[in-house]
Amino acid sequence: MATIYHITTQAEWEAASRTGAYEAPSLKDEGFIHCSQAEQIAGVLERYFKGKTNLVKLVIDTDKLTSRFIYEWSPSTADTFPHIYGPINTDAVTSVEQVQNA
Repeated sequence: MATIYHITTQAEWEAASRTGAYEAPSLKDEGFIHCSQAEQIAGVLERYFKGKTNLVKLVIDTDKLTSRFIYEWSPSTADTFPHIYGPINTDAVTSVEQVQNA
């Protein structure tokens, strides 16, 4: 089992919990949901979520995903990130952690 992570808002996660699937805006816009490995989370928070509140980190068990996920190179950060090509089924989320963001 690989564990990957996705940052979202508490409200978006609560809405997904009611429907059984989470879809980030990037799924419609780019065709996939951006995720991170543990060591990438701080950088993602700094680049994309600075100053935002009510954030949560979804802890995702990739073995339970019903959508395909792959690791892909990001030239903007010169790193490889996990991307999920479809909704995240909520039963693949093993825990939801509050994020303290500066």
